[in-house]
Amino acid sequence: MIEIENFSKRYGDRYAVRDLTFGVRPGRVTGFLGPNGAGKSTTMRAVLGLDLPTTGRIRIDGRPYAALDRPLTHVGALLDAGGVHPGRDARRHLRAVAAAGKLPERRVDEVLARVGLTEAAGRRVGGFSLGMRQRLGIATALLGDPGVLLFDEPVNGLDPEGIRWIRDLMKSLAAEGRTVFVSSHLMSEMENTADHLIVIGRGRLIADVSTRELIARSAGGFLKVRTDDPGPLITLLADAGARVTPDGPDTLHVVGLEGDQVARLAHRAGILLLEVAHHATSLEDAYLQLTDAAVEYRGAQA
Repeated sequence: MIEIENFSKRYGDRYAVRDLTFGVRPGRVTGFLGPNGAGKSTTMRAVLGLDLPTTGRIRIDGRPYAALDRPLTHVGALLDAGGVHPGRDARRHLRAVAAAGKLPERRVDEVLARVGLTEAAGRRVGGFSLGMRQRLGIATALLGDPGVLLFDEPVNGLDPEGIRWIRDLMKSLAAEGRTVFVSSHLMSEMENTADHLIVIGRGRLIADVSTRELIARSAGGFLKVRTDDPGPLITLLADAGARVTPDGPDTLHVVGLEGDQVARLAHRAGILLLEVAHHATSLEDAYLQLTDAAVEYRGAQA
């Protein structure tokens, strides 16, 4: 488990993170979201002891990273897939990490197999694609068989097959009882992967909530209703308290009523419905609503 309590990090007179408190529990995938500059990377680096808190404390299974005995057996991390000597092949890189962490050499081939790099193990990392580097970074994180795993943008550079693979890997790691903490800007992947979400903006906590609850909280879901006779239906639904917006000659966007309510009202009025479909808010929509005020770097609207 990761415990972050009243964590602040200041650089000069600027706070990158301020008074941040949350926990990352084992047995589930926890997504770490926030706009650029929100403090996600600073927080992850602090968990690993790469940045020291200005105030507050961070614990992994009850201890700071620096106090862990053989830390690679407790925590594995992928923060920068490019941080590998390009002239070294994948197997030698992992052997060096294993030796430094006092890990058994047999783990090298085990993790290479798990990430699908067995056939590329003898190739120099400088010739790897970005996706292959990501896989090697994940193999390095898994080398000590740790109970806590941190991944920063793990699907960056992966093809669709690789994205599905990392999604399934994270879910399987969490199912094994591990603590899995993932930072990503790909909302569609987080919606499919994360059970719980930590959202920060301008260095402060915005939300600590399940993925399902965050989506349910947000506005934006609607009904798509198709009919041959939209005029009377607009009046009927508006009188029932719905907000109705025409979208083409036979389609309405309806907010404020459930599908069965629309169907009953139309049936009683003798109006034929061709389609009633619920369109739920996506995690991306919910996230953008939640973090709109925390965006520091905003481009002009097209």
